[in-house]
Amino acid sequence: MPLTMNREVFITCAVTGSGATQDKSPHVPRSPKEIAESAIAAAKAGAAIVHCHVRDPETGAPSRDPRLYREVTELIRDSATDVVLNLTAGMGGDMIFGGSETPLPLARGTDMAGATERLAHVADCLPEICTLDCGTMNFAEADYVMTNTPGMLQAMGRMITGLGVKPEIEAFDTGHLWYAKELVRTGVLDSPALVQLCMGVPWGAPDDLSTFMAMVNNVPEGWTFSAFSLGRHQMPYVAAAVLAGGHVRVGLEDNLMLDKGVLATNAQLVERARVIIEGLGARLMTPTEVRQKLRLTKRAPGSSALLSNSTAEQKVCPECGHLFQGNGWDGIDAHWRSKHEDVMPYETAWPLLKHDKYRKDALK
Repeated sequence: MPLTMNREVFITCAVTGSGATQDKSPHVPRSPKEIAESAIAAAKAGAAIVHCHVRDPETGAPSRDPRLYREVTELIRDSATDVVLNLTAGMGGDMIFGGSETPLPLARGTDMAGATERLAHVADCLPEICTLDCGTMNFAEADYVMTNTPGMLQAMGRMITGLGVKPEIEAFDTGHLWYAKELVRTGVLDSPALVQLCMGVPWGAPDDLSTFMAMVNNVPEGWTFSAFSLGRHQMPYVAAAVLAGGHVRVGLEDNLMLDKGVLATNAQLVERARVIIEGLGARLMTPTEVRQKLRLTKRAPGSSALLSNSTAEQKVCPECGHLFQGNGWDGIDAHWRSKHEDVMPYETAWPLLKHDKYRKDALK
């Protein structure tokens, strides 16, 4: 394919992440104040977007406490530095099995939450962007699985769209991109979509350039993509992403080092990326330009009423996890007849569904 370099590039800084890096570098921010200050410093260095997780201020362990997200959001919004806010929604889908001989019960560290709970902080803080990890995959740890079922992604996708927040689809492999297209095709997510290509994360897509270009070539025309890799491959991927027509992500979530033996700050990683981007002849986009390009709305933190109201009357198909729009079971007849008539005739299934007595497992 011909080289189609991107000439106008935005940098996302992934500020702290949820990995066990808090004791590996003093620069990994823990408290809301530290996270906000690091995000603001990254913005001053050239990042148009900051991607934020939160941590327990005392231990540095990953957290999804909405109060911590609210504090980070308010500190960033109240600062004199403008930046697009991107909050993670990836936590709450963590399954840790007990081992190869005794996989159940699930082990300590498992954190499984419903869609509404996983998005509570997004509904409260109303960032311009939040992430949507578009699939399930094995992670580096022996018994850890990141779990995002199709039903969960449909539910979360509709909630995010209903909140007026732009989902950043995190794709760790080609199948995740495939399902992202399905979410857009079925109207769960709006088009054009925003995609983050997460390369070199064990055990998703490896970060060799052939695999990277396979991912890039699967991004639909008109969508916006960014890309990153981990550790020492972070800066080479700045160049690779720009040359492939995309945007850039750097930050301490993905890499702790500036040079061999030299621990980095977020601002230093953004500055290094800026040198590479401008050295290629591209220019950095401002937060205002990114909002215009991605059709984002900057808002102050608000209530979660919109999220609650948008899902209060919605029903989920017990056979496939499809989330019905509108009130109650609107559309169930057409859905069931096209998808599940061979499992049970609709006339038989409907009375069970209506009274919440349909049980998928009972049919086996």
